[in-house]
Amino acid sequence: MGNMEMTTDIVVVGAGHAGCEAALACARLGLDTVMFTVSVDSIALMPCNPNIGGSSKGHLVREIDALGGEMGKNIDATFIQSKMLNKSKGPAVHSLRAQADKRDYSSRMRGVLENTEHLQIKQAEVTELLVEDGVLTGVKTYSGAIYRCKACVLCTGTYLKARCIYGDISSYTGPNGLQAANHLTESLKHHGVEMRRFKTGTPARIDGRSIDYSKMEEQFGDAKVVPFSFTTDPKEVQIDQISCWLTYTNEETHQIIRSNLDRSPLYSGMIEGTGPRYCPSIEDKVVKFADKSRHQVFIEPEGRYTNEMYVGGMSSSLPEDVQIAMYRSVPGLENAQIVRNAYAIEYDCIDARQLMPTLEFKKIPGLFSGGQFNGSSGYEEAAAQGLAAGINAALKTLGREQVIFDRSESYIGVLIDDLVTKENREPYRMMTSRSEYRLLLRQDNADLRLTPLGHRIGLISDERYEALLEKRRQIEEEMARVLTVNIGANEKVQTFLEQHESTPLKNGTTLVELIRRPELDYGVLAELDPFRPQYSEAVQEQVNINIKYDGYITRQKKQVEHFKKLENKKIPQDMDYFAIHGLRIEAQQKLEQYRPISVGQASRIAGVSPADISVLLIYMEQWRKK
Repeated sequence: MGNMEMTTDIVVVGAGHAGCEAALACARLGLDTVMFTVSVDSIALMPCNPNIGGSSKGHLVREIDALGGEMGKNIDATFIQSKMLNKSKGPAVHSLRAQADKRDYSSRMRGVLENTEHLQIKQAEVTELLVEDGVLTGVKTYSGAIYRCKACVLCTGTYLKARCIYGDISSYTGPNGLQAANHLTESLKHHGVEMRRFKTGTPARIDGRSIDYSKMEEQFGDAKVVPFSFTTDPKEVQIDQISCWLTYTNEETHQIIRSNLDRSPLYSGMIEGTGPRYCPSIEDKVVKFADKSRHQVFIEPEGRYTNEMYVGGMSSSLPEDVQIAMYRSVPGLENAQIVRNAYAIEYDCIDARQLMPTLEFKKIPGLFSGGQFNGSSGYEEAAAQGLAAGINAALKTLGREQVIFDRSESYIGVLIDDLVTKENREPYRMMTSRSEYRLLLRQDNADLRLTPLGHRIGLISDERYEALLEKRRQIEEEMARVLTVNIGANEKVQTFLEQHESTPLKNGTTLVELIRRPELDYGVLAELDPFRPQYSEAVQEQVNINIKYDGYITRQKKQVEHFKKLENKKIPQDMDYFAIHGLRIEAQQKLEQYRPISVGQASRIAGVSPADISVLLIYMEQWRKK
């Protein structure tokens, strides 16, 4: 009896948020796909916070949806509270965030996967990559079964050699006590992949019956819920929402933590991995922000049918007795009963600079990588990379040109470009401030930006694409119309302006000029615009934003044109950087190490200066003439 051997088009390793999007993209493009998971019960699991979206992450979810991914639809169907964040600021930073019912989220996604044609789910641990002549040809599982494939997407998340730690308790398990994957790391190293160790953490879960909510501030969802997916009917998401609660740590909490720091594995050297800067543990916060007398603590339900509450803002790896004392010092948690202890998790991942912008390994053709395994943090960042890696693995297998997401076109582009060209010493987190073109890359226009690409790839139906073209036509038509609407300085107009605390008119003006006033907008001005056509709210929103921010948007579009010129200057992959005189040695070494695909990408590598780019451009020009 030999080992079982099977053949398929694509293998996806892992079934978290990245693996789900990768597998769905491949299968929906008609390729036979096998998705491996150490536990079928942990598909699309949320091992940490029970929410999707949030500042800049909401943008990613919208973009995933615009390209034909599943995350937005899934949260729309399973959320229990929803809020648009940063509403008091400009539209570039508005971000949607929704609390999920953890169990529903996971089981709905599993249902979608189980009922997708060309997709097979296998509960097994992948332990080995099969590489022949430098090219990936398949994978091997723990039982010895071999799966031959044309491409493989690694989405191992936090499972590789995972170790969960609190106090001096350490167990070699994945998140939530699930089985870790202990074998694949050796195979990756054997094939020349450089590994690193990162850590993340999660707070305790507390029995809701032991909480005194009267000492906390109730946090409600939005009165009018905005869906994540462009395909969700807004009427379907107006549901009875569940409240979250806000409380704060205090000096007593901080004192308990400070006096037990020597027992923290973070500070005793027991944890070697680097943690996420923008999602620090409570002990990190107390040490790094010593001047702060309190920190916010959000109490968030894990679902509709459970009493388990998530303690947002207090992740920790302190010993059990310290955890109890620390949580019980917080107002409302005086009698808190812990259901699951807080813990840190340490895991193997890669330095993503080993990947091309398509998320394929430079040195192992056919092997792609997505999600937390690439050194990022967050469900949304993971799903975005899983989708991108899955799309490119499928396109490569189909013999089609792969897609490179551009920094000027999407947050997904910013995320991937940052990961593959910049040195990340800690788990990477998406933020609006990382996007230099954020006024163009808003969450409200993700469909206008990316649905045409989703259609070209084959993940967006003709009907959905046609609807988008119609929406775009309506926006353009209405923008052109409001330019021609004149408003006279009559009594009705002056009364209206007075009511809205807006300066009266000396003589007539256009509707556009009034929309641009900070205290007015397109919607409010409807009563002065009797011949206005009836458009959807989505169209009205685009008209309003485009008119109000016209000057800024135009300026940013000019910057993008300049940026595109450098992105479109492709660098031959056999370029010998050491032969280019005038390049500094550091630049030669860095360019050789990264092998950027364009001058634009080269310009973003640390250690490559603007002067080096000028030298490179001149050399490429001469090289082209030869």
